[in-house]
Amino acid sequence: MGKRAKICFAFEVHQPFRLGNGFETCDFSRWFSHSNREILLRVAEKCYVPATQTILENLDSGFKCAFSLSGLVVEQLEMWCKDAYELFAECARHKNCEFLAQTYFHSLSSLFKDKSEFEKQVRMHASMLREKFRVKPEVFENTELIFDSSIASCVKRMGFKAIYAEGCDRLLRGKSPNHVYSCNGIKVLIRNFQLSDDIAFRFSCRDWDKWPLTAEKYADWLSRTPGDCINIFIDYETFGEHHWKESGIFEFLRWLPLECERRGLNFALPSEVAEMKVVGELEARETTSWADVEKDVSAWLGNEMQKSAFTAVEHAEPYARKDGTNKRMWRLLQTSDHFYYMATKQGSSGEVHSYFSQSEPFRAFCSYMEAISSYEECCVRRMKNADVAWKLRTVKPELAFHFYLDGNYVTSAHSMHELASKLREVDEESVRQHHVRGDFGRWIRDVLNDEELARRVEEVSEPLRLRLAEVVEERVSELWSLLK
Repeated sequence: MGKRAKICFAFEVHQPFRLGNGFETCDFSRWFSHSNREILLRVAEKCYVPATQTILENLDSGFKCAFSLSGLVVEQLEMWCKDAYELFAECARHKNCEFLAQTYFHSLSSLFKDKSEFEKQVRMHASMLREKFRVKPEVFENTELIFDSSIASCVKRMGFKAIYAEGCDRLLRGKSPNHVYSCNGIKVLIRNFQLSDDIAFRFSCRDWDKWPLTAEKYADWLSRTPGDCINIFIDYETFGEHHWKESGIFEFLRWLPLECERRGLNFALPSEVAEMKVVGELEARETTSWADVEKDVSAWLGNEMQKSAFTAVEHAEPYARKDGTNKRMWRLLQTSDHFYYMATKQGSSGEVHSYFSQSEPFRAFCSYMEAISSYEECCVRRMKNADVAWKLRTVKPELAFHFYLDGNYVTSAHSMHELASKLREVDEESVRQHHVRGDFGRWIRDVLNDEELARRVEEVSEPLRLRLAEVVEERVSELWSLLK
């Protein structure tokens, strides 16, 4: 019998601070939903406590695994569930367990054009792990396995041994996920999504032709899978929350290590897998993730609402720069879950989004834009260039500029930045109709309070759309330089 692949288990552990309301006050602590504590306690009772107790028992018997805990879930466990926190701390002290680095706020900061904020959040997370759990992470897992060549280079510069990526076809291009690869000088651990999703998504599916999934059956599959390593990476809430105790998921978790041992399989930590020989180089021009059937970033940036929200938070950095309280709130607004709740996908991806979402997409979008607009308004009051900051701010949904074409709604712009980009995208006739009526100048003057830009826009002639976009872009650059 040939060499068996090493089995590497890793678990994502994250809970966001979900937005509530109360955005009319600058006391940011009041902006979050009262359900956060309730949800954390429920998940801890159903998953974190029983699953971690089971894993601790298995660690003593030779099982190995890694956890990727966001800074936000650690904060919530410290506040509301010390029992679960202490169990994770006990895992951190065990030789057969490893903690992965990620962004502290489980954010989309790696998708910003400027990667400096991403790097700061990764260092914040690594510092938290050292302080709370006395561990130094060696392997990195980006939010929801978001990965491309620029992210790989950035993580390499920060000194990590390896980074996780989803084993999707357009990244591997026919290669097996069960080997170690390299991208821009850093080793890449590939998630075997078929074997991972057999547990994460299909375990309770009675229509699945492989149901029921037992520890014996799964261990057999692992033993017959060729390669150097098999990376199984799943949401920790798989155990007890996504698949209830009654499904048998805890018995599966309890007996899987023994069944693997019976078949001569060995477990490995991610840092141990990262020591394996690289078998090839990956080109990661497209950004991939483990989310939805598309395995790209459309789970968070797939529709106009999500793109508007992302544009708003990316350009809010100058408002956050002045003090730590403001910056923390800006970073909390970067958490991926806020954008996930705005998704409008259909089919199987839509079903998953609906399961996790707290409200319907448009309401989630309006709440988010209300929050970030109120956030910037609170920050403006403390800024030296308040007049400039006010003109560049994100406005609430009811104050946005709404593009129409022959009376039919097209899209909206919630800031000067977004207006510039929308002018390059919207149908020429829509732009012409608005310009003839003076809508652009009126909105810029009345809502953004920028008389200079309103005048310039009203003077624009042909080529209309291109020249309007250039005029707004020039004004954005002028004002932006004053906030630097």
